[in-house]
Amino acid sequence: MSERISVVENIMGANDRLAEDNRARLDAAGVFAVNLMASPGAGKTSLIEQTLPRLADQLRLAVIDGDIATSIDADRAAAAGAVASVQINTGGQCHLDAVMLQQGLGQLDLSQIDLLLVENVGNLVCPADFRLGTHKSVLVASVPEGDDKPYKYPGMYRGVDALVINKTDLLPYIPFKMDYFRRGVEVLNAGLVTFPLSCKTGEGVDAWVAWIVENVQTFKR
Repeated sequence: MSERISVVENIMGANDRLAEDNRARLDAAGVFAVNLMASPGAGKTSLIEQTLPRLADQLRLAVIDGDIATSIDADRAAAAGAVASVQINTGGQCHLDAVMLQQGLGQLDLSQIDLLLVENVGNLVCPADFRLGTHKSVLVASVPEGDDKPYKYPGMYRGVDALVINKTDLLPYIPFKMDYFRRGVEVLNAGLVTFPLSCKTGEGVDAWVAWIVENVQTFKR
């Protein structure tokens, strides 16, 4: 058992060192990076599609998409107006890691980018354990997933800098108790900045975009 623990610690340590290298590379290029995490279908790609047009006249935005297979999400990001879009297929792994992000960064001209959105693989477990080197980590939750997710997946909610609650347009039709959900989040991550919104209607998206812009501006000062 101790040997297995040692192997895991070595893997995580190596990943963390590469994540630091990624951060240094992003810092040197003046690129602010955000790691978007969520379960499958929560709306990461839809959020990117809503974000891109709102920032087109302010920031040069690129996207790195992580998926087990296909380039569907990267294609959607490119169609929405990303200055560059890179697809990383993990070949079965349930998360992106620092090595994969390093490879993705190598396919971008960072001098032409202000903001990088990294769409992680849809999963509420593994992505929380692997640092990438991004400046912020954001979790996209959605109403149809249910209000019990903070209680079932505490590691994911504990380690993020912001929370997006997507698909709020479905609240009248789905038994989702917002107060119960928020209490679970608050216990794990007190004062977490939260953005209830709907990528379908656009309601609430502007507040999320304003937060992104504020963080980029602070980073570039």
